[in-house]
Amino acid sequence: MAIQAVSSNPTGKMGLADAPVVELALSRSKFYLLLSWGFLFPEEDEFYNYLQDGEFVEDGFAAVESLEKSLDATKTDPAVRELVVPIRRLIEKIGEWEEQNFKTWEFSDLQDEHRRVFSNVISLDAPPYETLFGNEHVFQQSHTMGDIAGYYKAFGLELAEVVHERLDHLSVEFEFLHFLTYKESYALCHDGDAKLQIVTDAEKKFVRDHVGRWAPLFADMASKKAQRGFFHYLCELCKAYLKFECAYLGVKPQPYKETDYKPATFNPPEGATFECGAQDLGNELSVLLDEVGGRSQMESTGSEGGEDSQKAGHA
Repeated sequence: MAIQAVSSNPTGKMGLADAPVVELALSRSKFYLLLSWGFLFPEEDEFYNYLQDGEFVEDGFAAVESLEKSLDATKTDPAVRELVVPIRRLIEKIGEWEEQNFKTWEFSDLQDEHRRVFSNVISLDAPPYETLFGNEHVFQQSHTMGDIAGYYKAFGLELAEVVHERLDHLSVEFEFLHFLTYKESYALCHDGDAKLQIVTDAEKKFVRDHVGRWAPLFADMASKKAQRGFFHYLCELCKAYLKFECAYLGVKPQPYKETDYKPATFNPPEGATFECGAQDLGNELSVLLDEVGGRSQMESTGSEGGEDSQKAGHA
């Protein structure tokens, strides 16, 4: 069953019977946040401590259980419900790996392993940037960047003061989806059907046209490169979760193939890097946008969604 953008309550006010729908949106939001944190380079030791203390696995299991219960309560298609099974198994795998290996790791080991698997400086085997997939020319890459920037701008996401990543980094895109699904839960509780429709339409289109097209290929490439350990399982979790999301949302992205990967052809203009802020700000998403070609598109995007997104961020 594809996600429905229209609530069962015409007043826009949620009753107890609607609670599983809200819980479902929050569970999905949590998964996107976990994936966003996992793929972001750990510049400081907060994420290392999060893994070391077992909280990543604990939160993963909590999100799985909440997802399962809410899917059952909303009578979701059993075929979609079944796709949660491999997600649970991969959380278990991460937990097993942590117990056996992670206690001997230092913070620098986590950083080194992230560089080994994902770095676009040391290696271009599996860079976590969308514009390196399916874009043969700089013009196409700029167009893709502009489209991504348009989504962020449409939902009122603020410029960040500190620059760390480009807006097409997988961590940033997952954080945006974390924001949208959190906003969906807020819209279900506080807004009417029209605003809820805007959010769910954005989720579907962003997964169909962006994350769902390139992230599965990237995750497969990175998983093979990692071969073992946390980032191997994280990539497998990414693939499994996106398979669930596509089925739940009822979208069918046209996935890229390995021949669509175009390494080392994109050199962003100076300053065209972007920050993912969920790890520090919780449900408030802050993404730095400073992309040539993207800014003009963002400025032409309506601001109605921005006002709503600010409400969701402070809910």
